[in-house]
Amino acid sequence: MIAPPDDCLARNEWICGAYLSTRRHILLDAVVQHLQLTSVSVLIGLAVAVPLAVLARRWGWAAGPVLGVTTILYTIPSLAMFSLLLPLYGLSATLVVAGLVLYSLTLLVRNILAGLRAVPEETRQAARGMGYGPIRLLLTVELPLALPAAMAGLRIATVSAVSLVTVGAIVGFGGLGNLIYAGMNTYFKAQVLTASVLCVLIAVAADLLLLGVQWLITPWIRAARA
Repeated sequence: MIAPPDDCLARNEWICGAYLSTRRHILLDAVVQHLQLTSVSVLIGLAVAVPLAVLARRWGWAAGPVLGVTTILYTIPSLAMFSLLLPLYGLSATLVVAGLVLYSLTLLVRNILAGLRAVPEETRQAARGMGYGPIRLLLTVELPLALPAAMAGLRIATVSAVSLVTVGAIVGFGGLGNLIYAGMNTYFKAQVLTASVLCVLIAVAADLLLLGVQWLITPWIRAARA
């Protein structure tokens, strides 16, 4: 009778400390790529979503088309989205970022616009009566008051991006998704489980971080709750 191997890697166990110790550099590179793809795509999406939401708020007729187009983009399956963008960006990290930016627009534009619409009209009128111009009104009154709704959208968009980055493994730029995809193909249990758990931890950490940022930049809400 042949004794089972002592190495958990040789036994192909789901939980294996040897995998963490021998593949830590691979895991670190995958985590760094995952964070880069997520942060870049969300920041670009935010930079695009804010002007779109402001325009939709300023010109009511634009709200329908803006929300309609962004909603349609979100309904496109991820594999189909990457395939449609493939002729433009090729097999590159830019392809993944572009897809994630388009997906984030639905959540970001809708929530920022909802926050802007929730600003009381009497507040706007009071600011105009104090001599606030359109730009100053937007930057110092409307956007700060829209922060809670905007941050809620940002948190959801960030967590969604962490998840969708893994799909980028089909073009070789999926962060931890690369390890999950390769591990599933070879039935490498420790790799699949470790990479999946790290994805969950990144999503939870990102959400908590943004929640902390929201708490810091909205002192008036803290005061109202107190």
